[in-house]
Amino acid sequence: MMKIYGRTTSFNVQKVLWFLDELALDYEHIEVGGRFGGLDSTEFIVLNPMQKVPVLIDGGNIIWESHTILRYLAASYGADDWYSLSPFERSLYERWLDWSQVTFQPAFMGTFWGYYRTPASKRCMDKVNQDLLACNNCLALVEQQLRQSTYLAGSKITLADICVGAIIYRLISQGLTFTLPPHVEKWHMHLKTRAGYKKWIMSDFSELKGREDY
Repeated sequence: MMKIYGRTTSFNVQKVLWFLDELALDYEHIEVGGRFGGLDSTEFIVLNPMQKVPVLIDGGNIIWESHTILRYLAASYGADDWYSLSPFERSLYERWLDWSQVTFQPAFMGTFWGYYRTPASKRCMDKVNQDLLACNNCLALVEQQLRQSTYLAGSKITLADICVGAIIYRLISQGLTFTLPPHVEKWHMHLKTRAGYKKWIMSDFSELKGREDY
């Protein structure tokens, strides 16, 4: 049975857990990181020298970095529903994976660490609001795409929705005043009907509030 290492309060881990459920795969989930510790253990460093989660073990294969894990799972177990034989068709969702990681996620993390994970007395709201504006600019691009299609890469859910969708719930649930654009809101409602999204993405992360360490 494959194993997935990582604390469930990590939304990078949540992406993988959600996708594993979408693929209906059997796996063992091992909590590591945060209050569970273990990232600096010799055993874990052998699995991932970066000392980060998630890490997937599938037989003799060890894979780390959340988006790399998602691509691996799609290629290995996704069939045509999740992994098209056409490189161009795959690029339709892969571009969103890369964009979310290098543009949207850093903006969100700025708000999350600057606001939710920083005690109120230490917050710099000017910086939080700058990051919130960047998030709104990102969502304007998502809104533009969703005017054309039900999901980010077309008429069916793909890894694009897994990666971008994993950010949305936490972005709007951390206590900041935030309104999703209409097409993004409709799309988000679709995601919230999926069992894996409800179980993993919409899970409680309150233990992280005001916590400045990993």
